[in-house]
Amino acid sequence: MSQRPGPTADVSVRVAWADDADAIAAVQVRAWARQYAGVLPDGTVPDDPAPVAAAWRSSLVKPADARNRVLVALERNRVVGFAVTTPGADPDCDPVADGELAELVVDPDEAGKGHGSRLLQAAAETLEADRFTRAVTWTIAADDERRAFLTGAGWAADGAHRELDLDGTGSTTVKQVRLHTALA
Repeated sequence: MSQRPGPTADVSVRVAWADDADAIAAVQVRAWARQYAGVLPDGTVPDDPAPVAAAWRSSLVKPADARNRVLVALERNRVVGFAVTTPGADPDCDPVADGELAELVVDPDEAGKGHGSRLLQAAAETLEADRFTRAVTWTIAADDERRAFLTGAGWAADGAHRELDLDGTGSTTVKQVRLHTALA
């Protein structure tokens, strides 16, 4: 007797549309609240998705560069994560050869379901399609979980690090390390 395969999840990744702005903002606000808890002072991370959605809508309608891409992970037709790819912005990056994974965010309630892996793969394919040969991304130095996820996918530290001054006074800083990977 053969077993019937179990149900498969209805999941995908696609390019974001302006209509996705509200859903992307809601995911970002929820995820950032967890990701930056204990890293940034209370009140630093936005908690109202409305102004965040307005910024997303504007950037989705008219990106600053044709190679700025926003991808969304979907479960059925519900946005559960997003990734942003751009040309590499660091002074030591070649904007023709180096692309950047500027954001990779999954709704905390959807973590561990493969959405991050699908987004990471789609982001790498998008960067490659835009003719980049290397990808870089920044991660919080103390975020061992994210770094392990990325290194498990073939990314590695390249020795670059920075300390971001988030409020201009030096009182709210975040230490980050840069990871990179070769694109096919």
